[in-house]
Amino acid sequence: MSEKAIMKLKFWGVRGSHPVSGDRVTRYGGNTPCVEILVEGYPLIFDAGTGIIKLGQEIAQSSKDDSSFRAAIFFSHLHHDHTQGLPFFSPIFDPNFMLNIFLPNLSSQSPEEIISNIMTPPVFPVAFQQTLSTKALHCIDGTQIVIIDPVNGHAETSSPFRENSFQDKIVVRTLRSFAHPQGVLNYRIEWSGKSIVYATDIEGYVNGDRKLVNFARGADILIHDAQYTDEHYLGLREVGNTTQGYGHSTVTMACQIASEAQVGQLFLFHHDPNYDDATLDQMRKLAKRQFQNVETAREGLMLRLYNNAGTHLSRRQVIQAPAV
Repeated sequence: MSEKAIMKLKFWGVRGSHPVSGDRVTRYGGNTPCVEILVEGYPLIFDAGTGIIKLGQEIAQSSKDDSSFRAAIFFSHLHHDHTQGLPFFSPIFDPNFMLNIFLPNLSSQSPEEIISNIMTPPVFPVAFQQTLSTKALHCIDGTQIVIIDPVNGHAETSSPFRENSFQDKIVVRTLRSFAHPQGVLNYRIEWSGKSIVYATDIEGYVNGDRKLVNFARGADILIHDAQYTDEHYLGLREVGNTTQGYGHSTVTMACQIASEAQVGQLFLFHHDPNYDDATLDQMRKLAKRQFQNVETAREGLMLRLYNNAGTHLSRRQVIQAPAV
């Protein structure tokens, strides 16, 4: 009998800023951020870029015979490339779908109002409040821990000091970062001794982000923003103006965090929309010289985490990114 995976991870969208399509991005994909982590059949979805559209179709198809089905969406922040797929996430229109939505409360504007404005006529024909699914909105600011029961999907926010009550529950820890305009939340997902850290839309500091190093320490997988080459970030050669201060990292920054946090595996994420497959190949080669166990995130890539500390990568064909 084959060993059952503790957690499954799949990349549905890996591109930053805006979606792209065409022959130049077929291997890595062109959809904007969406990562799924499956625990005991319960989907945890991180960001709702255009990658969530295909994920929604799969969730709806696999759950068509269920009287009810559930998921949770965690937003790192509410910039357009991380929310633009939500109106086309088909399960939210299904009355049998129950969705927990975790919204970062990082500015003076209500996160509920921001998410509602994504689906407000005349911008979109159906208002968010008119969708038929059952939705529970939770506002979090980086001081809470989220506790989820994978059996019934019940979710609550908790003080980080209730460690003894987390048995048999999915634990999602949060870390607020100011290294992106308006701020962003990093997430650490823990279940049955395994951990995955999702850290996108962040920019490196001198000698690394020490809070993030501690937050990610010992994680099995680190998904880290690596939008720019060093040359692009510094404005060198023919690339153009510097991107310092834009709130995104380089390969070198991502590798430094992975190395110092002693994570098991690093995935480079949030690829610049102007970078083709060949450029991302070169960035991976550079990363390999700095942190050996590194891969470039691509659409369709699935990983399974097992009890024995092993990780299996499924080399599935990359999903062709549609024109958006």
